Amino acid sequence: MTGADDTSGALDLAAVLREFRRRAGLGGIEAARRAGVSQSKISKLENGALRASPEDVRSLCDIYSVPAAERENLVRLAAELKAESRLSRVVMTRGAARLQHHIGQLEAKATLLRSYQPAMIPGLLQTRAYARLVFGGGLSDDERDAAVDARSNRSSALDDDTKQFKLVITEGALRWQAGNPQVMADQLDAIITASRRPNVRLGVVPWTTPVEVFCTHAFHLYDSAAVLIGTEIASAILDSSDDVSVYDELFDRLELVSSTGDDARRELLRIRSDYQLLGR
Repeated sequence: MTGADDTSGALDLAAVLREFRRRAGLGGIEAARRAGVSQSKISKLENGALRASPEDVRSLCDIYSVPAAERENLVRLAAELKAESRLSRVVMTRGAARLQHHIGQLEAKATLLRSYQPAMIPGLLQTRAYARLVFGGGLSDDERDAAVDARSNRSSALDDDTKQFKLVITEGALRWQAGNPQVMADQLDAIITASRRPNVRLGVVPWTTPVEVFCTHAFHLYDSAAVLIGTEIASAILDSSDDVSVYDELFDRLELVSSTGDDARRELLRIRSDYQLLGR
């Protein structure tokens, strides 16, 4: 079972789980409560956006009182789908400008772009001054200029009202002072301006917010089709539905603990004022 058959099998499993929930007379919220998961996860399992694991199937079959024979068939199907799931990775270890162009292509195709950054400003929001510092290490002047130009060109995607952007940044990323206080004050102004766009939902996780979700690396989701994960030496693009679904759920949890809208802008202004004091 590969390719189209793999996708078909996953959708069949999703439809059967939905039908058994309905037969049990349960709504999505109640099913989620009994399973100890989010209602969003139940919805994704039933529309095929998230592939059900054998453990998911066992748990839901118990809740829905599915007969033993049918339950084992569904668990077996889930196990087969998991075994046959294909993992595709495009790893780029060289060429900062080339990587920026490649990311730009992913952004151009997607209608929903989600990004989490624990240590730096998301590329779409970076000013040229900030980006030059990001690309400063190990690159020639020409390579750095090309990378900055490519990153700046990506920012034009924010002008496309057919696209939605959800961006979550930690206060730690905003406090990591790039260059000098003025660079950071200007950068925060740019973030505040972008946050007022109708197609941008910006979340800030203040250091004062208690959290029970931990993710130490940045990641970027393009619809629910691919996720990009960057490290110091390489960037990997994963398009396996199993891998993407992990980051789908992780982003939802991170967004829940973030401040958004006017609350986010108040946090940004608070941090900006600290940089102004530093610059005096």
